[in-house]
Amino acid sequence: MNSSPSVDDLRLVLAVRRAGSVGSAARELGSSQPSASQRLARIERRCGTVLFDRDTTGARPTAAGLEMARQAEHILGHLEGVYASTAAATEERPLVIGTFASLAASVLPALDELLPDVSIEQRFDHGNRMIEWVAEGTMDATFVAIVEQVTLPRRVLVHPVGADRLVLFRPAAATPAGRGRWPFKGRAVVYSTYDLGSAQLQARLESLGATARRGVTMPTTLAMARRRGHLAVVPQSAIARDLRDGEAIDRLPFTSRLRLSMVTGREPDPRLVRVLPTLRRDLGLTPVRAPAR
Repeated sequence: MNSSPSVDDLRLVLAVRRAGSVGSAARELGSSQPSASQRLARIERRCGTVLFDRDTTGARPTAAGLEMARQAEHILGHLEGVYASTAAATEERPLVIGTFASLAASVLPALDELLPDVSIEQRFDHGNRMIEWVAEGTMDATFVAIVEQVTLPRRVLVHPVGADRLVLFRPAAATPAGRGRWPFKGRAVVYSTYDLGSAQLQARLESLGATARRGVTMPTTLAMARRRGHLAVVPQSAIARDLRDGEAIDRLPFTSRLRLSMVTGREPDPRLVRVLPTLRRDLGLTPVRAPAR
């Protein structure tokens, strides 16, 4: 039959299997033997088979009885852990937050400071891959700069963090860029950006006379500039808090803006949304409007 057994049905079958008789099982469950016998007979009618061979010496499970007792033990074991598992998930599950490698050193330490009582599991990967993880529900939030350059899944929300801009980083050993049509003529310029515009940025720098080289990560780009005395084009947020003696930030001869966003599922964690204004200030970004939904 299609009717499902009740929890009391499962407990009775398991008790009879464990105690070896209906009477002992009834006492264990705080019931009478006639009531337990009637319930067991009703269960067998629903199953369409005999679960226990019963006589004056006790009750011995048939093959069907052994299987139902096994199923009952499995189901009841899960039921007993439901409340504990639910409480543990509420209290202990960390927030899974990701960003790309070049931004990790800025965003993740800032969130760790802004949310000191929240357990955060940190991850980094390519932005489009992390957005898919958010859509799947395996990541709570990701911070990316590519939401205007990719097709977003319908199951995510975009929360603007702030606007950034590319600047010209000048280490202590480097002279300023020149003027005119080719301000970088004859000079090596290393660069790194948060978004998908690396190819366009390289072409722009080369059109201004530079020998442009891309750094694989933001720290790599800054280290190359410092060690070789090269100019570097990087987002302002990547260097504004890390300037050393003699270093400077200059304006680029062209304008290039970036937008940092937090991507979450349809029900974002309110703690993350609440700290976004402070995170924006910490990263030195300017406010941007939320996209139309």
